[in-house]
Amino acid sequence: MGGQVEDEATRPHILVVDDDGEIRRLLADAFDMRGFRASTAANTREMDQVMLRDPVDLIVLDVMMPGEDGVSACRRLAAQGGPPIVFLSALGEESDRVLGLELGASHYLPKPCSAREVIATVRAALRTREQSTETGGMTFLFNGWVMDVAAHELTDPDGVLIGLTDGEFALLRALVERPRRVLSREQLLEAARGPDTDAFDRAVDVQISRLRRKLRTTGDEMIRTVRHEGYLFVPAVTRR
Repeated sequence: MGGQVEDEATRPHILVVDDDGEIRRLLADAFDMRGFRASTAANTREMDQVMLRDPVDLIVLDVMMPGEDGVSACRRLAAQGGPPIVFLSALGEESDRVLGLELGASHYLPKPCSAREVIATVRAALRTREQSTETGGMTFLFNGWVMDVAAHELTDPDGVLIGLTDGEFALLRALVERPRRVLSREQLLEAARGPDTDAFDRAVDVQISRLRRKLRTTGDEMIRTVRHEGYLFVPAVTRR
């Protein structure tokens, strides 16, 4: 019995939030069969109740739901430093996907999609989070800024903590690990999200735009666009 409880505690806990009961059941069963521990919620009120009872490693979140919709919930959770979010939505236009990424979601999957694709995307999102803690005490210093990979924190020259989503943090890390080198969108996507992602080029542009706004407190240009080639991180970087 003790071994079974320990196994439950070590399995990644995924919360599926969708008002469609059949989708909740299918995804929960698929996650359970593939080594995850799955909980479900029909709306964001139930989502909050689950998260109060039990820590959640990632949320698969529907966009269109009665009551508080997924967009509002994502914005709220991102502001609270909540777990990674994978959007699952019938709204599949590029503008909808870009909005989801701008709000802080790790990935955006348009419906219909297979359980296999959802699980592969969740694994990629969790891998991004895990990579931040596998590097021990690695810290990057640039222009007075401090990026602590293990703590998943970025502080500006005044010591103010700057809030970054998982996607923004992964993209910034890809840039600071390769300073003063032009990186294509494809290279940045692979470095920040993994080689099995189906993310699109526009996602990088969205993340870069958000990073620039957050890094602009000192007035220095840190991320330069190199036309037809990609992006370049301008400052010299010290690693410790």
